[in-house]
Amino acid sequence: MKQLGKQTWQFTSRPAIIGASAVVGPEEGEGPLASDFDFVYDSLKMDESTWEKAERRLFEKAVRLALINSGLKQEQLGFFVGGDLMNQIISASFAAKKLGTPYLGVFGACSTSMESLTIASMIVDSGGAKYALAGTASHNCTVEKQFRYPTEYGSQKPPTAQYTVTGSGCAIVGKNDGTQTGPFITYATIGKIMDFDIKDPFNMGSAMAPAAADTITAHFRDTGLSPGYYDMIVTGDLASVGLPIAQELLAKEGIPMEQTEFTDCGLLIYDRETQKYVIAGGSGCGCSATVTYGHILKRMKKGQLKRVLVVATGALLSPLTYQQGESIPCIAHAVALESGGEQA
Repeated sequence: MKQLGKQTWQFTSRPAIIGASAVVGPEEGEGPLASDFDFVYDSLKMDESTWEKAERRLFEKAVRLALINSGLKQEQLGFFVGGDLMNQIISASFAAKKLGTPYLGVFGACSTSMESLTIASMIVDSGGAKYALAGTASHNCTVEKQFRYPTEYGSQKPPTAQYTVTGSGCAIVGKNDGTQTGPFITYATIGKIMDFDIKDPFNMGSAMAPAAADTITAHFRDTGLSPGYYDMIVTGDLASVGLPIAQELLAKEGIPMEQTEFTDCGLLIYDRETQKYVIAGGSGCGCSATVTYGHILKRMKKGQLKRVLVVATGALLSPLTYQQGESIPCIAHAVALESGGEQA
């Protein structure tokens, strides 16, 4: 691994994603990416007695399917790197208990998908393990209850509000032995905390957009690449409010985003015309994870995309800081996925 600039790592051995899975709830199964998910639950309850237990089951299902898709046995995993949005990352920790693999719990809010993938890639690239699992999950009824209002309240939401995705995405990173076809993890750019004094938990897109723009700018500064190097640059989850703000901020930095397809996981996962309840689009740990490990990886396998930069964003608030009137610190982590060939 080489450090480029101040914030970016280049994985010289090009660790490979050898298996992945995306498991979602019924509302995500009604969206435009339904066919790209490995499993769709037909009920938010998932035959469990609490929403938190349902989220745990979601995570455990994604772990099992990632193992099946990779062709590995559970005992072959060296490490599990995971997190979620619940207090003390309980969904990941309980899933890790059942998995029985050495575990590193991480929290980056919705950026956890790429944070965990970065750490898993570091472990494999450094020779710390042959295989490492990265994953995260969220459930609409657990996250909305913890950070905003329980869904049972039926409270009115503003146009800036996003809808927490019920989903779990996992990827198994393996040592590149020359036989894999990818996708390979080539770069990771670690974000810095950005805080523009936004205090509204119903306006996450605006809060997170500066962090996404800052990390994207750092990635191109450190690597010497331009947006045109990638077939797609996808954020998660800025949705309809935050993505235009990020575009405007990047334009001010002279980053020509028109060279590539620039979109957002929160806009891809739902059809906002027919699923009007999602308002500005999707959010939550499960959003960027399921879109990346489901939709994007399948497009890469089909040859429709060769190089993708995934920029997962996270709002690092807690119920306590919100109640105390604190602003929302945000972060974004970017991971480059490439199929075949050699990286620049």
